[in-house]
Amino acid sequence: MLTKLKPEFQKLITYLAQAFHKIGVKPNTISFLGFISGVFSGIFYWVAGTLYVDLSAYRVYMSLALLLLMFSGFCDALDGALARIHGEATAFGGFLDSMIDRYVDSIVLLGLILGGLCDLIWGILALIGSLLTSYARARAESAGITMESVGLVERAERIIVISISSLVEIAFTPLYALRVGIIVLAIASNLTVVQRILYFYRRRP
Repeated sequence: MLTKLKPEFQKLITYLAQAFHKIGVKPNTISFLGFISGVFSGIFYWVAGTLYVDLSAYRVYMSLALLLLMFSGFCDALDGALARIHGEATAFGGFLDSMIDRYVDSIVLLGLILGGLCDLIWGILALIGSLLTSYARARAESAGITMESVGLVERAERIIVISISSLVEIAFTPLYALRVGIIVLAIASNLTVVQRILYFYRRRP
């Protein structure tokens, strides 16, 4: 869905990438920072869940998890733009970036599940839907069918759902906003998988 807004967002990212390029920042550095931020985001979600009885500590770790998640998403957008500016965009780079995204998505959702910040079954369904949404796109595009913007939620929307839910949770604890957000994500991501299956079926070679 948000892919339709990509041209405007891409202008901003390109401008920022040019600024980082001028000071010598490499794409791999940004990718590494995004990965580490995503890992710690998941860890902090986990820790936050164990500190629910201490609302002050809970809000601190939730805030850190949210900021790191958003920074990881920012790095994911920036590293590709930097690679193009450096003339280092390669098939392997795209493959590695996609793998890092899957690891980050999984670690963040596992952090929410292990921290008890969402119901187990919905967390598992959200994780499955998240991974299969990306797999459906990769598999379809390997067959020559473009999947960009097909379906309700892609990675950007998933990050936004978790981020908004986290923000509401921090501001109005205890509201169980993350539980609701993960339910929405589980339903929407698996519906996206179904949409992509049907899209592929109608356009199959």
